Amino acid sequence: MNIKKVIGYSALAGSLVAVSANAAEMSVSGSAKITYMNGNTDEVTGNPYGMNTSLAFTGSGDVNGYETTLTIVQNDANTGLSSAALSVDLGDMGTLTFDQGTGAGGISTIDDKTPSAYEEVWDGLDSVTGTADGKVGGGNSGAFVYANSFADMNLSVQYTKGASASNTDDAVSAGTGGSSYDFALTNQTLMEGLDVGVGYGKISNGTGATLDSDNDEHMVGYVNYSVGQVTVGYTESVISKGKAGATSEQAMGWAVAANLMEGLSVSYGEREVEYQKASSTHVTEDMEGFAIAYTMGAAKIALQQNETTNNGGTAGTNDENTEIALSLSF
Repeated sequence: MNIKKVIGYSALAGSLVAVSANAAEMSVSGSAKITYMNGNTDEVTGNPYGMNTSLAFTGSGDVNGYETTLTIVQNDANTGLSSAALSVDLGDMGTLTFDQGTGAGGISTIDDKTPSAYEEVWDGLDSVTGTADGKVGGGNSGAFVYANSFADMNLSVQYTKGASASNTDDAVSAGTGGSSYDFALTNQTLMEGLDVGVGYGKISNGTGATLDSDNDEHMVGYVNYSVGQVTVGYTESVISKGKAGATSEQAMGWAVAANLMEGLSVSYGEREVEYQKASSTHVTEDMEGFAIAYTMGAAKIALQQNETTNNGGTAGTNDENTEIALSLSF
């Protein structure tokens, strides 16, 4: 249930730096998720039960003739905001957003678009430092995002500095590296049921290298097709490292999802990531995942089983994760 409240000039001016006394609408939405997690057999077994909570505050109104929206998200027990975004709608000229971690745009919005009843096939698996599992994008903190549509093509462009390190006002972040830019181009109108997209970026790798490039090249493409109650999808991505001797990554994945009845859906997917090591044999990581979910109103219960071999490009290193989740939206 949304809690909506009309606020006047004094509150909106403090949040949106408005200079007019136009009223605006402020809304609050929330969610809670209780999970049971069961990891790999070699992992420490503790309390498998956990809870995630989230509150999202959204305020919008006319600021000097432009529709302006402020979003603030607070997750779990954080004392401050978890993420925020400030957007200005420029009409036919598009929308300009300053993003502080919400993931408002850019190539990361299409890092893995394969269909799923719950989460992606890599969700919950152990991440390996220095690897990305073929997922493109360099973060969304301190990012400027421009979005617009041209002839049914949706464009989202993102620009950041300092390896997208989070930063407060009146300060400079400690992030190293140069500038990053990336974009996502998507279309859902080429034919009925078809959703396609491509993305490209030059992402700062944070090395500040002088002899090698301090940018990595990110590329991704996907195609999803829905017919009746079934959706199939395929995606490919490449992360080409700019620093000499670094490991590049090439990934491909596919998935199929189906609605079995009202509220009940299932999915299965696989993903391969080839770690192209500069001075040793390439290693391919293989992932697969199954999910089933039932949604009734604002409640959703889901079961997902994901597993991988050669995790993070290390031969013989495996991982798996089983999750049961109850999600509620308010």
